[in-house]
Amino acid sequence: MLKTSNIFQLQGRKGILNRSTIDILVEGLTILAVVVIIFIIVSILGIMISGGWSRLSLKFLSEYPKDGMTKGGIFPAIIGTALMTIIMAFAAVPFGVITAIYLAEYASERSIIAKTIRFAVKTLAVVPSIIFGLFGLGFFIGFVGKNMDVILNGGELKWGQPSLIWASLTMALLTLPVVIVSVEEAIRTIPRDMREASLALGATKWQTIRKVVLPGSVSGILTGTILAVSRGAGEVAPILFTGAVYFMSDLPHALNDQFMSLGYHIYIMSTQSANVDETLPIQFATTLVLLLLTFSLNAIAVVIRYRIRKRAN
Repeated sequence: MLKTSNIFQLQGRKGILNRSTIDILVEGLTILAVVVIIFIIVSILGIMISGGWSRLSLKFLSEYPKDGMTKGGIFPAIIGTALMTIIMAFAAVPFGVITAIYLAEYASERSIIAKTIRFAVKTLAVVPSIIFGLFGLGFFIGFVGKNMDVILNGGELKWGQPSLIWASLTMALLTLPVVIVSVEEAIRTIPRDMREASLALGATKWQTIRKVVLPGSVSGILTGTILAVSRGAGEVAPILFTGAVYFMSDLPHALNDQFMSLGYHIYIMSTQSANVDETLPIQFATTLVLLLLTFSLNAIAVVIRYRIRKRAN
């Protein structure tokens, strides 16, 4: 009996030792992954800052480009990117929120409509961005725009061409899955007890959603919006065919005007410029501006979410 108990003790010690070794290994791999991610982020920022900081100035941000994009600034590209992302957000967020509310609050898990919507969302999420550009060219410009010209302008070309509105709507389709998934997850985090308490007090289904569910999931809605805007601001492929241009001497004044974009500006200078070495500092500076814009949007979202949560508590 003593020998048997000694064997069990040795096996228990070996099990503890093995578990400790595995825990240490997993913890080490986790720390290594975090270090690699931080190193990549710091490296990207370091390269962009070292290459573009000397060119970055108020003059660079507020002037129009000159001399084949080798001089001047990127003011039209900043304004064009801002306008596109704003219109995109106004188009994508309401539809995304409404779809997420339907999936989380109204649709049954066995509903064919809900399954179809989820399948469509998953499919849209994995479609290459260039496909969205071709869809925007064929549907928004070739079908909707040209029919609008026939109905409203007697066939005169006004809407059936690449423009700000079609590029923004194409980007809205691209970012719609991000909004739907983020908002639905945020809605599902609201405890079921809060819904039941609201209904027990006599509130209707819609009143419960409007007064209880949506206020509690504002942070998730903001997260989905910022993720969509951050992705849309840097995408190039969908706007190649739907509205972006390399150079404009003026800002867009209407929805059917074309526009400049920071992402497209970087792409053209790095691939089509006659002197890439001469425009390299502008490329780095423009990339740095785009990164700062994205980081600023995320920082604003973090601050807003923190204040909302603090006020709720």
